Amino acid sequence: MKGMILAAGRGSRMRELTNNLPKPLLSVGGKTLIEYRVETLVSMGIRNVVINLHYCADKITALLGDGSAYGASIRYSYEETPLDVGGGIYHALPLLGDASFITMNADVWTDYTPGILEMPAGSLAHLVFVRNPGHNLSGDFGLVDGRVVGIAKRRYTFSGIAFYHPDFFSICSMGAFSLKSVLDKRIAEGLVTGELYEGGWYDVGTPERLAVVRNSCVEPLAEIAFMKESVFE
Repeated sequence: MKGMILAAGRGSRMRELTNNLPKPLLSVGGKTLIEYRVETLVSMGIRNVVINLHYCADKITALLGDGSAYGASIRYSYEETPLDVGGGIYHALPLLGDASFITMNADVWTDYTPGILEMPAGSLAHLVFVRNPGHNLSGDFGLVDGRVVGIAKRRYTFSGIAFYHPDFFSICSMGAFSLKSVLDKRIAEGLVTGELYEGGWYDVGTPERLAVVRNSCVEPLAEIAFMKESVFE
């Protein structure tokens, strides 16, 4: 299985912190956010990594290079214009191959590691959910008996971590489009499964949330990650 890190966005909500620096290169505990994600994938046994790039792409490639320093083999998917999450993954499909792959947002801080590295039967996508944080109290989707549904009494927040089969994107075409637009269609077809993750997860999407991670989350989450060797914006 290959892994993809979503790192093309500018991170405009970070204000002056990303005027000349892409959000994935913001640091926590002396290491950049994207380095943690590369190390997470390697710890899962996933060494073939694809990263999509747009804003300040050269700064990310200068840091990570070919990935060999991290025990990975990194290939880059360059976007001349921003393609949004859905369009960015679709654009990178030639680098991801014909098998299922995992995606992670570069700006998510988590100790999540999957129990399996294969797509559940009868599913084209498998989403990892967390309980709703304060900035997304209404949640994104429902989860009923392992199936993702659009309408439900209890909804959860999509963590930005997911598994996809390339056929999930067979209804798409090249260009910019949101991931949610595709998810809504596939969920209506009953082709999306999910799980609720109860461990550490933080959306590092604003300076305030970054400060929370820097001040109180570095040590416990880093320790767990090393031991285990709205996200649509």
